[in-house]
Amino acid sequence: MSLALWLGWLGKETVMTEKAPVVVVVDDDPAARTSLRLLLKSLGLTAVTYESAAAFLAAFDPEQPGCLLLDIRMPIMSGLELQQHLNERGNLAPVIFLTGHGDITMAVEAMRQGAFDFLQKPFRDQDLLDRVQKALARDRAHRKELRGDEAIRERLESLTPRESEVLELVTGGAPNKIIAHKLGISQRTVEIHRAHVMEKMGAGSLADLIHMTRPLGTGQRETEQSGQRNL
Repeated sequence: MSLALWLGWLGKETVMTEKAPVVVVVDDDPAARTSLRLLLKSLGLTAVTYESAAAFLAAFDPEQPGCLLLDIRMPIMSGLELQQHLNERGNLAPVIFLTGHGDITMAVEAMRQGAFDFLQKPFRDQDLLDRVQKALARDRAHRKELRGDEAIRERLESLTPRESEVLELVTGGAPNKIIAHKLGISQRTVEIHRAHVMEKMGAGSLADLIHMTRPLGTGQRETEQSGQRNL
């Protein structure tokens, strides 16, 4: 899709129904899932629980606002591994890890990878609710910022024609090698253009870039190659 067509999308009067936030709980302990769901319900929050990381990934929707409560230690796929998969898929929802007494090192690693917060078990109900409320506020503000149509219009107009081509391919899931082949340029030149696109669009990550442009019709295709799309 060309830059002109993207800007056309921005100029249209569209009514978008905003999804209600959902708190996702991923924990292999059924008692913990039930307890957390009831606690969140007491605050009027909608909670959806999953017994495994794989079950959640199968239902993952990057457009769903809310936050994630992940047990850091789970069989087959740990909370940390789940976080890595979510990062590759463009997750925006803040992640709060629930950790055991000996998991501080893992919690620090989770924070390094972008987690919003962590709570050590056993925790006070109010501490969890406070963190969830802060995470929901962060998610709401972040998504609103990324969907600012007028700001996106100005940023798109600042791109050169070549940068616009790179933006379309990047948000479509193409790795540097494919972009270079399609545009007839070197991979190093692609990297330079991608860096310029990130800077001009004010995107802190590929996930930000995808969510900025998704309402305009780009970034719809999520691929298993997302791990190769490092900027």
